[in-house]
Amino acid sequence: MQGLYLYCIREKANGAGAVRRKGIDGNGCVFVLSYHDLEAVVSTVCLEEFDLQVVRRKAHEDLKWIKEVSIAHEEIIEQAMRNNGRVFSLLPMRFGTVFRDRASLEHVLDEDYVGIQETLERIRGKQEWSVKVYLTDREEFERAVRKENVALRQKAEEIASLPEGMAFLMEEELKTITAQWVQKGVSDVINSLFDELAKHSVASVKNRILQKELTGRREPMVLNSAYLVCEEKVPNLKEEAETVKQRICKKGLHLEYSGPWPAFNFTSY
Repeated sequence: MQGLYLYCIREKANGAGAVRRKGIDGNGCVFVLSYHDLEAVVSTVCLEEFDLQVVRRKAHEDLKWIKEVSIAHEEIIEQAMRNNGRVFSLLPMRFGTVFRDRASLEHVLDEDYVGIQETLERIRGKQEWSVKVYLTDREEFERAVRKENVALRQKAEEIASLPEGMAFLMEEELKTITAQWVQKGVSDVINSLFDELAKHSVASVKNRILQKELTGRREPMVLNSAYLVCEEKVPNLKEEAETVKQRICKKGLHLEYSGPWPAFNFTSY
């Protein structure tokens, strides 16, 4: 049995173009359904294949399928928000939003019409940008901490003057204390740069840290953040991000920023 997979909702009058590609299942094409002044970007899918319980099971048993359909979901939304170099505000749906038919979709659109309009109004003219930071050189960061921390420097000098046996015990203690200061130092740097970048946005959020299996990087992620930025403020955010990137690289940290992305972090659909 066929149903409708919903990718996003956008305003009909915003001038966004058609999405010319296959749907999430690689079969039917993506198309647009109009509802008053809204457009729902959808494609037909097999309801059994995208049943919630089936998707949950596949999330554990078929990671390749989950990865492929998740990427397709995001790519279709990203294409729906762009046209001729312009970026349009839209309401992205969470993965797996499926309806039995057009009537059930329109029923939901009708029931939440006011809320949808309010959300679109709130994000209109704004873009989501992502900033991630990785600890690429822990030893370099530790050296920076030791250099800036008077107590650690004094402790190291004290150990250097001790007999070998006693010095060994004190060195182990110094390693523990240093690790604590490194953790605090990373947290302080991250909180500071997050606040610096947030000044250029109307909303910001810290997301959960992604593990190496998801990032594909060897270095640990220490910040995963997103910012909702007015279009005219985007150059300011990017300039600030570049400045921060150059500053923290000297401490063994690497910053990456990217966008614009669909406003997943600032909508709740």
